[in-house]
Amino acid sequence: MRQALSVWWDGAIVGTLQVNQHGEMRFAYAPQWLADASRPSISCSLPKQEDAFPQRRCRPFFAGLLPEASQRDAIAGALGISRANDFAFLDALGGDVAGALTLWPEGDAPPMPDPTGTPRPLSDEALVDLLETLPTRPLLAGREGLRLSLAGAQAKVPLVLIDGRVALPAPGQPTTHILKPAITRFPHTTENEALVMTLAAAVGLPVAPVTVRAVAGRPYLLVTRYDRRVDASGRTHRLHQEDFCQAPGVPPERKYAAEGGPTFAASFDLLRRATTVPAIAVLALLDAAIFNVIVGNADAHGKNFSLLYQAGGATLAPFYDLLSTVAYPDLSPRFAMKIAKHDMLDAMGPATWPAFAADVGLAAPFVRRRVRELSDAVVAQVPSLPNSPSLSVLETGALETCAAAIASRAERLAASAT
Repeated sequence: MRQALSVWWDGAIVGTLQVNQHGEMRFAYAPQWLADASRPSISCSLPKQEDAFPQRRCRPFFAGLLPEASQRDAIAGALGISRANDFAFLDALGGDVAGALTLWPEGDAPPMPDPTGTPRPLSDEALVDLLETLPTRPLLAGREGLRLSLAGAQAKVPLVLIDGRVALPAPGQPTTHILKPAITRFPHTTENEALVMTLAAAVGLPVAPVTVRAVAGRPYLLVTRYDRRVDASGRTHRLHQEDFCQAPGVPPERKYAAEGGPTFAASFDLLRRATTVPAIAVLALLDAAIFNVIVGNADAHGKNFSLLYQAGGATLAPFYDLLSTVAYPDLSPRFAMKIAKHDMLDAMGPATWPAFAADVGLAAPFVRRRVRELSDAVVAQVPSLPNSPSLSVLETGALETCAAAIASRAERLAASAT
């Protein structure tokens, strides 16, 4: 079994991730990376230092790059590895992950994409096959030499577009989009997520751009990656990011606040410490907290918020994975992060928002006003969305049902802030 992976960032080795005979990982920065003051650390939880980080310090970041829950189980079965073996997953999937890093066997350099050739767009038949394959082989793990990873418990796959058409990436090529099929366990998840993401953009939240497509009557979402930048020559660059579990060093299996994961108080504190312009990031996170209550997204946990690192510094990343989870009775209706001490909309009242404001260090009158403004904006915007041309390939009845439920929640939330 391989014992070491080199961690690369934009053509340079950041450091080495090793595993010992007991399966424990350790990460050490490369001397050249440490010596260059312009080279950043890979995580708030892993500052540059000469000493290696033991398993308990480095695992939260690296395990946070990997798929979770049933996706992890299916990949383990497809590749013949243990579901608990983070290192084996990174060895198999680490060629293209969230953020700027790539992981390759020690001694190997990342493949350089062939500038004279481009991936071939998938035919409709091949795209249908991809949609049918994802539930049993998430991320197409082990197929055609692909080494791709995304965190989360939902089936999806990163890819590229060639002349607007879906294609699988060439070895070493940065992916630019994420394809998300419908979740087979729950009805109309594509309609649900498309509506909620479109609504979020309509009321002014920064969100990852989403388009809706269909092939052979099968709808799917195509999400533009915010952690990629395409320059004037058409070359794609990876941008670094880390989620709100990776940044403070919280293992992904503890992503829920009730299990020791990030709370809103801790998340606002992280933004004040880590971002270049904290005021903008703090106000955006406040809007996201309110919006998730309005739409009934109870699964907004620490891995659904991220820091994005660019030349101008660290910012709060655009929002992603927004879904009205309360539409599905089999999912918990309780918020992953409580608003003050409340985890259900029905429990909220006039005292809730002043208490929340105190928790996160904001002025109560401002928070109450923002609740009313966002609720009013949702009530104004959501009725027209089911007939939006951008959602025309989706089932209108499902969109209308979701929109009506969200409008009702918005009206109730506005009342709780008066």
